[in-house]
Amino acid sequence: MTHDTQDDGASGSRAAAREQERWKAKGVALRAFFYIAGTHVFAAFVMLLFYLGQHAQK
Repeated sequence: MTHDTQDDGASGSRAAAREQERWKAKGVALRAFFYIAGTHVFAAFVMLLFYLGQHAQK
């Protein structure tokens, strides 16, 4: 009987650890997405500035 309760606790902690790792992986993926998207938005803004500067009346 005590063996069953110990197994439940161990598998519960494994499940919690697995869920925590999944949560961390989602966080890393989300952060990477925002960094990549932010970099592209910044690059597009800089390219827009160069385009406007090239076509400005001088």
